[in-house]
Amino acid sequence: MTPADTALGPVARAGVGGTPHPRVSFEFSPPKTPEAEDSLWEAIRRLAPLSPSFVSVTYGAGGSTRDRTHRTVARMVRETSLRPAAHLTCVEASRDEVDEVVRGYWAAGVRHIVALRGDPPGQIGGRYTPRPDGYDNATELTAAIRRIAPFEVSVGLYPHVHPESPGIYHDIEVLKAKVEAGATRAISQFFFDLDGFLRFVERVRKAGVSIPISPGIMPVTNFKSLKKMAGPMGVQLPQWLGNLFEGLDSDPETRRLIAASVASEMCARLAEEGFSDFHFYTLNRAELTYAICRVLGVREPPKEPKEAAA
Repeated sequence: MTPADTALGPVARAGVGGTPHPRVSFEFSPPKTPEAEDSLWEAIRRLAPLSPSFVSVTYGAGGSTRDRTHRTVARMVRETSLRPAAHLTCVEASRDEVDEVVRGYWAAGVRHIVALRGDPPGQIGGRYTPRPDGYDNATELTAAIRRIAPFEVSVGLYPHVHPESPGIYHDIEVLKAKVEAGATRAISQFFFDLDGFLRFVERVRKAGVSIPISPGIMPVTNFKSLKKMAGPMGVQLPQWLGNLFEGLDSDPETRRLIAASVASEMCARLAEEGFSDFHFYTLNRAELTYAICRVLGVREPPKEPKEAAA
């Protein structure tokens, strides 16, 4: 079997030799301050011309940013041509409250929801206890969303074992249950162990899961912050990544160059393995994500030339 005949589909190195360009999506977080809101919309304006398949807006742990998420998504619908996907979680809300939010999204013109169980308030990666009157997990949430309206529903995929899971095969069974409940796409948690991700996806496909999978790409420039974020999520960081950032605490420019190089190489390798959709965790900053998309061949259409004055 040649590399071009893998179970994941034909190889097409993105942006090289006239091959089809990949599809991209971008994830943003709702702003906490007026200054952060300005930065968010600056990033949105910078990335919007790349014509992403969709853009998603997250919830904080415990649903702590629910109202800001709703406002941000509604503004995207009103003021842009982007296709926003609203994150929705089970935490700190009754089934009736969640259903009301879902119906409100449909009425506002949103047609795509990212359904996640969510983390307990203030405890990313903490153990979750569902409310007696709430949805227990993302599978129940997905089924409820699809009962209310024919949304596209994306769900999470964890290439590393979920912190609360007994093992990888349990995670695959959970993913299969989400698909049976109506999930139409899986978006992976960010990762840096590329070979481990590919092995996991191969197991997922062998288990009969056929929905599109978008690898989650995190262009990161601060390794210390990344370690703090990755730990509670169970994301493994390879030694080589730490070595690349060693001694660069006071050299942000070199860190940015390394981050762009690492993410671009990951995407190129994934494209060679047959992946054509990439989901970027932007951290509400556009520069790195924009540069990586350019490397992959994703760029805005050329501007129409201005007519010469008569």
